Amino acid sequence: MNYFSEAIISALQLIIQFDPEIYQIVWTSVKISLIATLFAAFFGILLGIITAISRFPGKRLIQQVLNTLMAMPTVMIGLVFYGLLSRQGPLGELGLLYTETAVIIGETCLILPIIMNMTLVAVQSADQRLISTLVMLGARPHQQILPVLSELRFTILAGVVTGFGRAIGEVGAAMMLGGNIQGVTRTMTTAIALETSKGDFELGLALGILLLIIAFAINLLLQLFNTKGIA
Repeated sequence: MNYFSEAIISALQLIIQFDPEIYQIVWTSVKISLIATLFAAFFGILLGIITAISRFPGKRLIQQVLNTLMAMPTVMIGLVFYGLLSRQGPLGELGLLYTETAVIIGETCLILPIIMNMTLVAVQSADQRLISTLVMLGARPHQQILPVLSELRFTILAGVVTGFGRAIGEVGAAMMLGGNIQGVTRTMTTAIALETSKGDFELGLALGILLLIIAFAINLLLQLFNTKGIA
């Protein structure tokens, strides 16, 4: 018990003293996750709305595929893109493996189904008079996107925040695609795994505390958006 309490005190001291190594790792995590979320949000929201307001064969299959991808293990994403980006892979000449770009690509593909599916469900769960009114006014599918986005902005933003939370807590794909390189691709989750295995429990615990604080802030945002979406 004394060991654990002393480790917590040491971890808090590292946080309060603004240890540069810790905050470099935090900044790398936040930067990668934000960029991945922006890319995933752009395509996910657009595709989610288009899928929801359109009628075409295979629509239900797409939803089932999205539900499956939402539950896909992150190491599977890492495995697929490792094969694509490795030197022997089809995209190996780009030299992206073990870079921030590789991690961003992996995290974008990881959270894209989450944002797309939550957007799709948000549109389908909305007041049906919204779409029918737009159709009666003569709006074509591409003209319905902005009104739907405006009306459901808080619910859709909740999906984006959920995607960011999944991205910043990602460890499998980040480790496989980024290589956990110090100062380059080392994120909070990969650093926690590395430092704990090395015996530097205090540093790992400090990063874990900061990750919990970020997760708490994300949950507050989700609650705020959900409340406004219901209102």
